[in-house]
Amino acid sequence: MVEARTCSFCGEKIEPGTGRMYVKRDGKIFFFCSTKCYKNMIELKRVPRRTRWSKLHVKE
Repeated sequence: MVEARTCSFCGEKIEPGTGRMYVKRDGKIFFFCSTKCYKNMIELKRVPRRTRWSKLHVKE
């Protein structure tokens, strides 16, 4: 049985066989559903709580 995964940035479900896995040097594993999520978190260093289009956005 394939394990269901969720995107580390936006919180969307990732279908098996799709998406991208990123492993940091300290051993943390991140899963991304799209290049958009990957670039926002890794390259642009954005926080999901402050990004309005993500499901992890916290309304203050």
